[in-house]
Amino acid sequence: MSEMTTKIMEESLGKIVLVRLRGGRKLRGKLKGFDQHLNLVLEETEDTTDVENVKKLGAIIVRGDNVVIISPPPR
Repeated sequence: MSEMTTKIMEESLGKIVLVRLRGGRKLRGKLKGFDQHLNLVLEETEDTTDVENVKKLGAIIVRGDNVVIISPPPR
């Protein structure tokens, strides 16, 4: 992971991020941790794939292999 990526991820800790996964799934949650493989720890997570049926997932771990993109909060 590049220095810029690490910096952006560190600035996003404790904030709400949007995560798109392989298969089209979308998650929104508070970033609590990450590692060099982009494994993520999210709290207060919601599955927003179907905007009409948002599912609360709570605290989860996302395997980095499944992450397509992470959208950090606005600066």
